[in-house]
Amino acid sequence: MVRLTKIYTRTGDDGTTGLGSGERVSKADLRVEAYGTVDEANATIGLAINACESHGSGAPEPLREVGALLRACQHDLFDLGADLCVPIAHDEKPGTCLRMTAPQTQRLEHEIDRYNEPLAPLTSFILPGGSAASSALHLARTVVRRAERLCVELHRHEPKRTNPEVVRYLNRLSDLLFVLGRVANDQGRCDVLWVPGANRTPRAGGSAPAKP
Repeated sequence: MVRLTKIYTRTGDDGTTGLGSGERVSKADLRVEAYGTVDEANATIGLAINACESHGSGAPEPLREVGALLRACQHDLFDLGADLCVPIAHDEKPGTCLRMTAPQTQRLEHEIDRYNEPLAPLTSFILPGGSAASSALHLARTVVRRAERLCVELHRHEPKRTNPEVVRYLNRLSDLLFVLGRVANDQGRCDVLWVPGANRTPRAGGSAPAKP
């Protein structure tokens, strides 16, 4: 059980922080940057939940389920941050530390398939945006992608001390957020498609490119 009784400790005033293993590292350490970005991703998902639930019971049916799904992902991201915070020890016994597991990633794959099945196939990349909920989901997706890149780099530097499942989970989570962004755009019907080279040819009067 976590118990927080004091918010500031002054122990980080020298630019270091403590990992879950007890070792002190720079706050600029790659591992700290990785789980700090996971925390940032979690916060953006919180904003996405609020955007999806902003219409209350009047929200489209698919969005009414999204909040609960994303809250489950927020719990997973705390697990993932805890995993990163405690480097794997060479003598670590299974079950002694909180680690991401394959079933957590597989659950996301199931949700991706379920939400993607009714969507029309894409014929172009889409612009991040459309509805407010879709915009928030795309923002969360990009932050999750950044967290994934940092975890890939961390695993490259410390392969024996880093659980590879964190990379797989973040990869699937970003895919899920992409799909949910389309769901939030009226099941993809309001997606804004990218028009390659749309602004390369000057338009009379400076008018905006036509919406595809």
